[in-house]
Amino acid sequence: MIRLFAGLPVPGDIADRLEPLQKGVDGARWRDRSHFHVTLGFFGEMTEPVAEELDAEIGELSPPQFDLEIEGVGWFGRKEPSSLFATVKRSPVLDQLAGDCRKAAARIGLSPDAKPFKPHITLAYLNNVQLEAAMTWSERWQVLRAGPWTADRFHLFESITREGKKSIYEPVADYPLGG
Repeated sequence: MIRLFAGLPVPGDIADRLEPLQKGVDGARWRDRSHFHVTLGFFGEMTEPVAEELDAEIGELSPPQFDLEIEGVGWFGRKEPSSLFATVKRSPVLDQLAGDCRKAAARIGLSPDAKPFKPHITLAYLNNVQLEAAMTWSERWQVLRAGPWTADRFHLFESITREGKKSIYEPVADYPLGG
């Protein structure tokens, strides 16, 4: 079984702007910059044949290139923060691509993540971090702006969980965006 999600890679110059934010919260497990991405859809675990079907369905999408921007930061988890992220500004093309990825998964019988799409780049996962720490971090970095940058491709990533270590994300398929 493999665990897959679709996502947009983050270019190096944007990762350079995000790395300085990765400090100041005890208990944060900061993500390596090589794993920064904007998740379009999480599809969960599946067999190799189903993964091949998903690849074929997503490969049929033909979205245009579009620009992305970072506007501030935030956290998930209302009472107990679970992660810290950089907020990616919504756009009609971004929303459409995320919706199309989820529809592609549904067409082959997968149940994609039912949570509403909230474009972001995860910077850290949190364990036993107080709400006040997330709020302080967020207040400090809320002024962050980065970009724009042009999304010219997206990937199907495999999420690989290693015993006692951070998950790693490996691109298993590449989908160029139209010009």
